[in-house]
Amino acid sequence: MAADTSKPFFPAAPHSALLPSRSAASRASPEGSYWRAFRSSELVSDAGFPVTDLTFAPAVAVGASPTLAASWSTSVHVFSGDPLEKLRRISVAGDLAFSPSFRCDGALLAAGDKKGVVRVFRADKAAAGALRTLRAHAAETRVVRYPVAGGDKLHLLTAGDDALLAYWDVPSETPVFSVPAAHRDYIRGGAASPTDPNIFATGSYDRSVQLWDARTGNTGPSLSFSHGELVESVLFLPSGGLLATAGGNVVKIWDVIGGGWLVHSVESHVKTVMDLALGKMASTGETRLLSAGIDGYVKSFDFGKLKMTHSLRYPQPLLSVACSPCGSVVVAGSAKGKIYMGNRKKKAVDEEEEGMKSVGGEIDWVSPGPEKSVLRPNYFRYFCRGQNEKAKEGDFVIEKPKKVKIAEHDKLLRKFRHKDALVSALAKNNPRSVVAVMEELVARRKLVRCIVNLDNEELGLLLEFFNRNATLPRYAKLLLCLANKVVEMREADILSDEKLRVHMRNLKRMVAEEIQIQHTLQGIQGMISPMLALATR
Repeated sequence: MAADTSKPFFPAAPHSALLPSRSAASRASPEGSYWRAFRSSELVSDAGFPVTDLTFAPAVAVGASPTLAASWSTSVHVFSGDPLEKLRRISVAGDLAFSPSFRCDGALLAAGDKKGVVRVFRADKAAAGALRTLRAHAAETRVVRYPVAGGDKLHLLTAGDDALLAYWDVPSETPVFSVPAAHRDYIRGGAASPTDPNIFATGSYDRSVQLWDARTGNTGPSLSFSHGELVESVLFLPSGGLLATAGGNVVKIWDVIGGGWLVHSVESHVKTVMDLALGKMASTGETRLLSAGIDGYVKSFDFGKLKMTHSLRYPQPLLSVACSPCGSVVVAGSAKGKIYMGNRKKKAVDEEEEGMKSVGGEIDWVSPGPEKSVLRPNYFRYFCRGQNEKAKEGDFVIEKPKKVKIAEHDKLLRKFRHKDALVSALAKNNPRSVVAVMEELVARRKLVRCIVNLDNEELGLLLEFFNRNATLPRYAKLLLCLANKVVEMREADILSDEKLRVHMRNLKRMVAEEIQIQHTLQGIQGMISPMLALATR
């Protein structure tokens, strides 16, 4: 039947119950809302080479625009401004560039290359060429780190695939000390302590992490421990007492003050974690540990509460991640030549600034907490109220009886499967359980029948049990008598089977050794008895 088109058609408004609920958005955590306020874009759409390293210059002034250094191909590229824009390109003499590092004042920038040469440039005038050239490595220099704490502007730490660790006096271009075999494999991770300019950490493909003190560098590492996987990145947390290491799909946090004690292990990635960075939350001032992996995720971890707080998904595998000192910009470098940039939305920043305005000379801003939903009778939790409440003084507590776990041989005994119960106890190799089953079978007058019904393999288990436990004083009386009974009853089976004859030879050897021990003990007792008699007089 055709529809009647003569009358106008007015679509009905959807029922409110069919509309999507907004309760999920209202229940979103403040931290999730913070990270979702970043607007994603592509800072570099096609670099042509993997973006191996990203680093921001230290904040030298309040409100200054962030400065980013990114290394790919044969150059280090510098970005600055709000939003970030490309300023200049620093060429590293035709070789692949690695690990750019800003000095603590942001004036100098150092970077390594594929041939092991480290060059120091002026961050604002890169066209003038390298100010200093440091030559000591014979392979790729993957770790270049300026000291972070103490305002040290003269020294630099380098390490590379030749397993050489060098601590440089930059003005004179000479190493203060160098360790030729600091690790047994490529050194791919390095970090400077935020509290002491002399402390550095390195991580290697030999799965180890080592702490170095520049004052005693020639004497070896101050501390060494194993991460358990190939170490890709290491990073000190702001206190300086905790160290984060990344290798495999695991990020581990270590207490270096306590001697390398493992505090926590995070396995939130499904593929290799390539880089670690610290991200400051502008809304609360708290710091989060950011990890980037080949699975395309950047994970935010709250190392104070030891829990994962948020995940950022990117379309390509990631090799590097960095966050600006003010916390307004997050960048991630991919293995296919793209740099993804996240900027805080203007509306979110304005709302935070309005919330931080002072009223009457005092700050009138409080971090919003998650709204607790009202319990209604149509919620399951409404009927579970009070289950998590702790008992008060004077309350009568009804404890739930604990479920007793019954062993397999006990279940078989309840079913009167006597031989199966004995074999199950012998397979578990617990002397106490085996003897208990034997005593129960003696009480039921079923032990002899069980021994007769054992096949050769099960009889081998019984003879092996006798060989191990027959001479124990606690079980010797029962087991020795039972062993004699077994030999008498199953003599024909033992003689016809090679494995059973081996068990019998072992049992015979054990009995001979026990007799010899008893003779020796009797001789010792004969020597001690007169001495004790004289001592009592």
